[in-house]
Amino acid sequence: MQAANRGAQDAGGYSVGSNITLPGEQRPNPYLDRWVEFRDFVVREMLFEKYSYAFVAIPGGIGTLDEIFETAVLVQTGKMKDFPLVLMGKSFRQPLLDYLRQSLLATGTIDAVDVARWIVTDSPGEAVALIRERAMRQFGLPYGPRAQPRWWLGES
Repeated sequence: MQAANRGAQDAGGYSVGSNITLPGEQRPNPYLDRWVEFRDFVVREMLFEKYSYAFVAIPGGIGTLDEIFETAVLVQTGKMKDFPLVLMGKSFRQPLLDYLRQSLLATGTIDAVDVARWIVTDSPGEAVALIRERAMRQFGLPYGPRAQPRWWLGES
C-alpha cells in the first residue's frame, strides 16, 4: 500500500488509506494524508470495496489473495459494480490463472467470464490507461492533481 500512497502524493494527488491494527507490526505509512484505523480485516475490506473505482493487486501473499477473490466474488454476484480488476505481474500470476482455467473452469465451478474479468499486466502504464478509460468513464471521475472528492469516508 505504501507504494500506491507515495505514487498518489508524488503525482499531486490526495492519499487516503486504512490501517489494520496488529500486534507490534502494522502502522500507517508516511505517505498518507488521511487514514482510518481498523481492528478487523472484514471492516477494512468493506471500506476498500465500497469506496473503490478500480482494484490493482501487486504480487503478495494470502492477504492479497483474500482481497482479490473477495472483490471478484462481489463483482461476480452484482454486489459491487464491475470496475477494473488489475493484477500486476504476468509471470507471478500465471500459475494462478492456469489453475483457474485448468481446474475450476474445466470442471464448471466457474465461468469463463470469471477468469476474463481480471486484466493481467506487467505495465503500470497499461494499468493506468485501463483505469482512466474504464473507471473514469463508468463513474464520471475527474482526473488531475488534488481533484476534490465528493466524500471521504461516507459522510454526507
